[in-house]
Amino acid sequence: MKWSPTPEIVSQSNIYRVMRELGFEQYADFYRWSIAEREKFWETTTNALGIVFRRPYERVLDLTEGVERPHWYAGARMNIADSLFGAPAGQAAIRYAGERDGVLREMSYAGLEALTGDILYSLRKAGLKPGDYVGIDMPMTPMAVAVYIAALRGGFPVVTVADSFSADEIRKRFAIAPPRLVFTRDYLYRGGKRIPLYEKLIQARAPRCVVVRTGEVDLHEGDMFWDDFLEAAGGPQENHEADPMDRITVLFSSGTTSAPKAIPWNHTTAVKSAADGFFHHDIHPGDTVAWPTNLGWMMGPWLIFATLINRGTIALYDGIPTGEGFAGFVQDAGVNMLGVVPALVRAWKNLPEWKWDWSAVKVFSSTGETSHPRDMAWLMQAAGRRPVIEYCGGTEIGGGYVTSTVVQDNYPSTFSTPALGSEFVILDEHFRPTDAGEVFLIPPAMGLSVELLNKDHHQTYYAGLPEWEGKTLRRHGDYLVRMENGYFRVMGRTDDSMNLGGIKVGAGQLEEVINRHPNVKESAAVAVSPPEGGPARLVVFAVVYRPEEAEDLQRELQRQIREKLNPLFKIHRLVLRDSLPRTASGKIMRRVLRKEYGEQVQGMNGE
Repeated sequence: MKWSPTPEIVSQSNIYRVMRELGFEQYADFYRWSIAEREKFWETTTNALGIVFRRPYERVLDLTEGVERPHWYAGARMNIADSLFGAPAGQAAIRYAGERDGVLREMSYAGLEALTGDILYSLRKAGLKPGDYVGIDMPMTPMAVAVYIAALRGGFPVVTVADSFSADEIRKRFAIAPPRLVFTRDYLYRGGKRIPLYEKLIQARAPRCVVVRTGEVDLHEGDMFWDDFLEAAGGPQENHEADPMDRITVLFSSGTTSAPKAIPWNHTTAVKSAADGFFHHDIHPGDTVAWPTNLGWMMGPWLIFATLINRGTIALYDGIPTGEGFAGFVQDAGVNMLGVVPALVRAWKNLPEWKWDWSAVKVFSSTGETSHPRDMAWLMQAAGRRPVIEYCGGTEIGGGYVTSTVVQDNYPSTFSTPALGSEFVILDEHFRPTDAGEVFLIPPAMGLSVELLNKDHHQTYYAGLPEWEGKTLRRHGDYLVRMENGYFRVMGRTDDSMNLGGIKVGAGQLEEVINRHPNVKESAAVAVSPPEGGPARLVVFAVVYRPEEAEDLQRELQRQIREKLNPLFKIHRLVLRDSLPRTASGKIMRRVLRKEYGEQVQGMNGE
C-alpha cells in the first residue's frame, strides 16, 4: 500500500514552510543542505522551535575538541525547561485517562507549570542542589511528567528506570547514577491486577522514596508519601541556569546480557527530539500526541520534549495499551500523532471488533523493532489511510537517524530519508559501500551522545574505525538495506545478522518473509553453531495462531524463504512457542533464544 501526500498536506507541513523560507523547492535539496550547512540548519531549527536562551550562543557548533565532543550553542546559558511552556496558558498540556475508571481528564499548561513549581520548591526544601540526581520509577502519568520537568527546572539530572524492571535491574542502574531522592507509586494497575511497585524499590535498597499512594501501603523507614512531600511554593520558582551541554537525564540501554550503558542526555538532546517531532512527525501547535511508553525508555523524555516544545498536548493512558480501553482513549482524546511499537499493532489487529474512530490521527509512527508491512498497512487503514513514519535511532542519538516525512510517498515498513541534520553510510565488513550492511553514523549531529557514565565513550563508538572519505565514522550497529527506489529497511542489529550458505542476511529479512505465513503471529530467526562445529544453522522460533495446523509449517516456511529470499537459506529446526522473550521496551531477545536452544541441544546430547 502506498500513501502519497496531497498538495494541501505538503503545503501545511512544517518541512514545507521551512523549505519555502529558505528557498528550497525539493526535499532532497533541503536534506543535503541540512548536512552540508549543519550550523545554519540547526540555527534555523532552533529559531523555528522557539528555543529559549538566558544568554545567546556565540556560535551554534564549536568543534574545538573534535567531532567526538562537539559543544552545541557555545557560550550560551539555558535551561530547556524554559522552552516547554510556550503554548497558551489555558491550552491542555496533558490529556489523560486510566484503565481503572476510563475518565478523560486534562491539565493545562498553566496547571502543569504551577505543579512543577511546587515540586521544585519542595525538592529544594528537601536539600537537593544542582547536579544531584533525582530518580523516577513511575508509570507515565501527569505526576511523573511534572516531577521530570521540575527536576529539569532545578538542575537535578533525572535517573529513570522503567516500571517493569526487577529489583536487581533497579539496583544495577542506581549504583551507576545514585539518586538522592526517588519518586514512585505504591502500585501499578494493569488488566485488573494490582502490581507492587514501591516494594521493588525497597528490595533494591533504593535511597529515600516519595510514594504516590493509591491504596494501602506501609512505608519503609525514612520514606514519605507524596502529600507529605509536596508544599505550595507560594510564588514563581526561578529555573537553574546551565551550560547547554550539562546533563539533564541519565537513560540506560536495555542491558539484557551485560551491564547497561548509562547514557546522559543534555539540554541539546532535547532539541534534537523536538526537531524530529517538528520535521518528521509534523507536530503542530495544539496537536495531541500519544506514544505508549515510559520515562525509563528514551521515548518517554522524547514525548515530553517533542510535544511541549512544539506546543502540543501529551496524551497519556495509565494502563495496558493493547486492549479496547486504549483504543477508546485514542478516539476520545482526539489523538493526532500516534506512536507505536509493532507488537501493539499486532494486538490491535486481533481485537474481536474494530469499533473506534481514529480519524483525528494525521500521522502514525513506529519504532522499537522491525515492523511488518502487512501490519503497518492495516494501521494505515485504521485511521482512513494515514502514513506511518518509521523511526529508527537510539537513546545515544536522542531521536532518529533514519525516518520518513509527510512530504514524500510513504510505503509500509520503509524509511524514506535520513533524519534532517543527520548523515550515515552503509558499509560491508571491509568498510566498503554496500546496499545491505552495517550503519555507521557521521558526526557531528545534535543529539549524539558525548559521554557514558560507566564505559569509555570513545572505545564504544569510535575506536578501531577508519575514516570514510575523510570523515569520522561512529559505530551504531543496525543492519540496513537500501532498496531499489532509494528507500531503506532496517533489518535488526548486526549482532542478529548471520551467514547462511556463505551469504550474510539479517534476522529481520528472514522474519519478514516468515511472518507472511497466515498462521504465523510473530517469529524470531537465530543462527546457532552446531556442537560438532561447522556452518551456522538457522533456527526459527514462531508463535502461531493455530498450533493444531502447524504440522507442515516448517516445510511451508522453507518454501516461502526459497521463493521470496534465497534457496540457500535452510531452516534447520522450527520451534513453536507461546510467546517470544522481550525486553521491557518490547524488543525480541534473540540472544536468550539462542542460549535456550543451545542448552536444549546440550541436554539432548548428554542423554
